[in-house]
Amino acid sequence: MNKLIFIIIAFISLIIIKGCSPVGILAGSGATTMVVAEGDRSFGTVVDDATIKINLAAKFLQSKNKIFLNINTSVNDGRVLMTGIVENQEIRIDAVKTVWEISGVKEVMNEVEVGNKSTLKEYTNDLWITTQVKSLAAQTVGFRVLSYNFETIKGKVYIAGITSRPEQLQEIISVIETIKGVKEIVNYVTLTK
Repeated sequence: MNKLIFIIIAFISLIIIKGCSPVGILAGSGATTMVVAEGDRSFGTVVDDATIKINLAAKFLQSKNKIFLNINTSVNDGRVLMTGIVENQEIRIDAVKTVWEISGVKEVMNEVEVGNKSTLKEYTNDLWITTQVKSLAAQTVGFRVLSYNFETIKGKVYIAGITSRPEQLQEIISVIETIKGVKEIVNYVTLTK
């Protein structure tokens, strides 16, 4: 019952703070934020994804393995992209199991790596790359960049989102390829008609 009350209060707060349009719906977890751009998803899908994100954050917070601190998630149309670095395979498996326990999850894309936490230099480099990706993508496609989520782990840039414009996605990928330090681009963007 407490979870339901928490979800309702969080959702109402989001609507009050950001307005009633899908553009204003935000849901954050750790260092990532999911932003929904108007026109790419229905309001019902936006609500479903925000609910999944909130429930996922609550479950990750309850985890004894500090999953909330080590794993970032992005939710688009019930598809959950997980990125981050954990200490061992058991934690990685536990995180995936936790995501599948959430009602409404249709697919889990597990890009969580097992290993040591990145050094400060690696972390700073990844943060710089993500900042450059977001900036250049915004310069390239304007406000439509809000349809995408970007995350960088050890030089690998992950893109998630939903778009009906494949040429726009290709423009973003082309721009990302020019950024120094990008080792690989992993594309989890869903193309719609």
